[in-house]
Amino acid sequence: MIGRPNSLALLMAALVVCSASGESNNGIDVRLPLQHDSVRFAVIGDSGTGQKDQYAVAKEMEIYHQAVRFDFVLMLGDNIYGGHSPRDFSQKFELPYKALLDTGVKFYASLGNHDDPNIERLYKPFNMNGERYYNFKKGDVEFFALDSTYMDPKQLTWLEQNLRSSKARWKICYFHHPLYNDGKSHGPDLDLRNQLTPLLKQYGVNVVFSGHEHAYERIKPEDGIYYFIQGSSGKLVRNDFRRNDVMETSFDRDRTFMLLEIDGDKLYFQTVSGSGQTVDSGQRNLQSKNAQATAAGR
Repeated sequence: MIGRPNSLALLMAALVVCSASGESNNGIDVRLPLQHDSVRFAVIGDSGTGQKDQYAVAKEMEIYHQAVRFDFVLMLGDNIYGGHSPRDFSQKFELPYKALLDTGVKFYASLGNHDDPNIERLYKPFNMNGERYYNFKKGDVEFFALDSTYMDPKQLTWLEQNLRSSKARWKICYFHHPLYNDGKSHGPDLDLRNQLTPLLKQYGVNVVFSGHEHAYERIKPEDGIYYFIQGSSGKLVRNDFRRNDVMETSFDRDRTFMLLEIDGDKLYFQTVSGSGQTVDSGQRNLQSKNAQATAAGR
């Protein structure tokens, strides 16, 4: 005869499958608060290999989507490695992320050095609207997708004009090549840093996401700006990092993706490996213009 379930056991089980906001998280480790009407999204970079490790990350994204219900995904470049035939787009994007695409999750791509801009910017599921660089808004957040492989004067002028005119509470830029990076494989792009950082500081950009280095790294705030490197959603280089003063934390032992939530003046982030392990998480507050100016003037 099977006895009645212990009430304490039922309570503990309920706690496991409920998030702070009361939404089911299916027993997985969710570090985001899941507030009502927040902006929730995922971030992947260097993903388009078409190999089993990309599919493993995509599967974890699908599992976490059932709990977090992120609405869209930022792609940090190198979206399609190798050929760019219809079969390549199927094997390296449409099939691995099919479950997310079928539920209406949108992907917003930026271009990396392995991408073909003449093909990818016209590929409708990447939502680039035929442009190498573009911007879009979600709630109080405005996103600026840049083409860091071809950072010409026309793009810099476009960026300055759009950052200046933006009324968004949060301004987020994302592009392929990192401005700050402790990786041994690639390292930072110093020329790009010299081109972009004056604009990022002057117009109050809050967060920057980049890929290219095939690992995960969280940089100490530079000039009041939060920098993340997420370049291991398909490719991976193990034992990749030097240790110096710009790094807060890093992870180069498995492929990863990021989950983010912005609610008012708070940003929450969680980095998850292809095996479902949380390897980093935390909260950041919206930087005031005065704080950013002070940081820039150090």
